Amino acid sequence: MSLRPRFLIGTTVLLLLGLALVYIVGRLEPYTETLEHGPSPEARGNPYLAAEHFLRKQGLDVNRADGLEVLDRLPSAGHTLLLLGSRERMTPRQADRLLDWTSRGGHLLFIAERLYDEDTGKSGDLLADRLGVQQYESSDLKEDAEGEESADGDAAPADKDGERAEHDPFPELTKLYLENERAPAYVSFDTGFHLYDSQNRAHAWANSAHATHMLQLNQGDGVVTVLTDGWIWQNNEIDQYDNAWLLWYLSQDSAVTLLYRAERDSLATLLGRHFPEALVALGLLLILSLWHLGQRQGPLQAPASLARRQLEEHLRGSADFRLRHSGQAGLLQGLQKDIQRRARHRHPGFERLPVADQWQVLGRLTRLPPSAISQAMRPLPKQRLNAAEFTRQVAHLQTLRNAL
Repeated sequence: MSLRPRFLIGTTVLLLLGLALVYIVGRLEPYTETLEHGPSPEARGNPYLAAEHFLRKQGLDVNRADGLEVLDRLPSAGHTLLLLGSRERMTPRQADRLLDWTSRGGHLLFIAERLYDEDTGKSGDLLADRLGVQQYESSDLKEDAEGEESADGDAAPADKDGERAEHDPFPELTKLYLENERAPAYVSFDTGFHLYDSQNRAHAWANSAHATHMLQLNQGDGVVTVLTDGWIWQNNEIDQYDNAWLLWYLSQDSAVTLLYRAERDSLATLLGRHFPEALVALGLLLILSLWHLGQRQGPLQAPASLARRQLEEHLRGSADFRLRHSGQAGLLQGLQKDIQRRARHRHPGFERLPVADQWQVLGRLTRLPPSAISQAMRPLPKQRLNAAEFTRQVAHLQTLRNAL
C-alpha cells in the first residue's frame, strides 16, 4: 500500500475518534455528591465537643479537665465550672471543696443526678442535698395536684401562672424570661423532671408548662446553677431551639472549664484503658504458668487391684508403716524385747541377771557364739543406720530369736 492511502485512512480514523469524543463530552453533566462519614472519632469520644467549639467562637477561654484536681489551680473569680460528668462516687470532701470554690466568687453549674427521697430526707446527690435542691418526677407532681383537687371537691380558680400554662403554645419547651425582653428563650429540657427549691434561695429559674428545669442561687460570693439534664448541650442537640444561647448566657464574661468527670478512675480501669495488650499478655503468661505447674511428673500409676491377697504384700505394708511411724529404733527394740521375753520363758529369773550373765544364758540356750549374741543384743546407736547395717542387725536379731 502506498503512502497516500495510509494517510487517508489514518486521517479518517482520527476524525471519527474526535467526533466520538466531542459527542461524549457533550453528554456529560457535572454534579456534586456529599458523602456522610458520620461523626469524627473525637466527636464520638466527646459528646460536648460542639459545645466547646461554640463557646470558643463566642470569644470565651474554654478548657477541659478530667478531675477535681483542677480546683487547686483554678481561680474562682471570673470562672465558670461546668460539671457535666458523673458524680456517682463523689465524696463529701469533694462536694465541700466545690462549694468552697464557688463561695469565693466562682460560678458552678451541675446537673441534678438523683430523685429526692421523702422517707430518708435526702437524694444521695451531695451537691443538691447541701444546697436544698430537690428533684422529683413531673408525673408525681401531676398526681399530687389531682389528689389535692379531688380532696377539695371543686377545682380552685386558676391563677395567672395556670392561665399562662393553659394558653402556652409550647408546653413541652422550657421558657427563660429576661428583663427588657418581650419573648422568652426556648430550651428543650426533658420535661420528665422537676427541681424544687426547698430553702427558697433561688433568684432565677426556668420552667416548662408544669415543671422547673433550672434553678440559680447564690453561694457566698458566687453563683450555683442547677439543671435537670445536660443533654441539651450534647453534639446532636445543642443546635436545637435556644440551647446554645443558654450555654452562652450562663457562661458569658467568664473563662469556662468543662469537667467531664468528678471522680478518678480506679487503677484497674486505667490499666484496661491504656495497657490492654499488656494485660492480655499478663493473663496468658499466668495461664501458661498454671498449666506448666499443674503438669504431672512421670506416668500415671495404675490403680491397685482389689483382688490382691498376697501375704508378702501385707507384711511389707505393715513393716513400711511401722518404719515410718516408729523408726529403726522402734523395730530393733521390738525384736530385742521379743528375745528377752522368750528367754524369760525358758530361763526363769532371766530379767534379774546382769547383762553379761544374760548373754551367757542366751549363748547356752541358742548354742550361738558370744560374738553373735553381743552383735544382736548390744545397745542401739543414736545415729540412724544405713540400709545395709539396718538389714544386718535385723538378721542377727532374727537368727537369735529363731534359735530360742
